Amino acid sequence: MTKPDAVKRSLPTSPFRTPVAPPPKEFEVGNRVTHDAYGLGRVTAVEEGVAVIVDFGSLQKRIMSPYSKLTTL
Repeated sequence: MTKPDAVKRSLPTSPFRTPVAPPPKEFEVGNRVTHDAYGLGRVTAVEEGVAVIVDFGSLQKRIMSPYSKLTTL
């Protein structure tokens, strides 16, 4: 008798636990956002899964995915 492929489980505090990736950030046109380097802005365009274009007042920047420095307010 063979066992089916089982998922290995580990304790939450185990140092050998496999890291879980956070869900990807999603933005919509009109969202207020903040960027670590550029400050406050508003999303003006979204290229699904690729980039967002943000208006920071005096400049517009195309921020590429994975948006590590961009946060929705």
